[in-house]
Amino acid sequence: MKNIAITGAGGRMGKALIEAIASTHGIQLTVAIEYPSSPLIGADAGEIAGLGRNDIAVAGSLDELADSFDTLIDFSVPAATVRNAEFCRRHGKKMVVGTTGLSTDQVQAVQQASEYTSICMASNYATGVNLCFKLAELAASVLGNDVDIEISEAHHRNKVDAPSGTALSLGEAVAGALGRDLNEVAVYDRQGLTGERGSESIGFSVIRAGDIVGDHSVLFASEGERIEITHKASSRMAFALGAIRASEWINKQSVGLFDMQDVLGLN
Repeated sequence: MKNIAITGAGGRMGKALIEAIASTHGIQLTVAIEYPSSPLIGADAGEIAGLGRNDIAVAGSLDELADSFDTLIDFSVPAATVRNAEFCRRHGKKMVVGTTGLSTDQVQAVQQASEYTSICMASNYATGVNLCFKLAELAASVLGNDVDIEISEAHHRNKVDAPSGTALSLGEAVAGALGRDLNEVAVYDRQGLTGERGSESIGFSVIRAGDIVGDHSVLFASEGERIEITHKASSRMAFALGAIRASEWINKQSVGLFDMQDVLGLN
């Protein structure tokens, strides 16, 4: 039986992870973390998730809990993720990172931690989304420079980063297939007299509204035809179950930085 710790126990993803862990054979929740000043500190994690009491009290820190878990699943904020990666490095714990919006330096910090333990870091853990990454890469390689590429995404009003990490991963997949540097060709804002569209541009559009869980679409448009690859999430359980799958896979790895494409055998 593998012991799992999660961050953000009181958030949307935290509750979904608690539910997913409870329904998965061979693993158990042993640590649930919230930010230190959270009013949920001391509350029962199972009751927070609406599952009934599981006798796991929400803690405000991983300190003193290293002996209580094997793998940490972290869907939190960038600064906390970096601290947690360092904790896992020091204590030899496996880690699954679902946090988005990390800076280059923060990503490098996670990479450095993965030199001492195994870490899976992905912008999206839904199996369908990761299949879309592969399909988008294939479409771009086949269609080449004969198409215009636009990526759109929609999320709930409370999401704090834009474009989403998933949208950026889609952009990186198609840019890589075309031999382009996304940092050079991405267009994140159009307003006023923008001029004609650049032939190598990859455009992004963002919606933040209501309780949208997560919609992503890649449009390949040419003269006479359009191809769209779209994924729509109706529940965070798709992400939670994917993260659980990643946690089981990462436990079999010794050291290194991996992503969900590795977990699914798509790389």
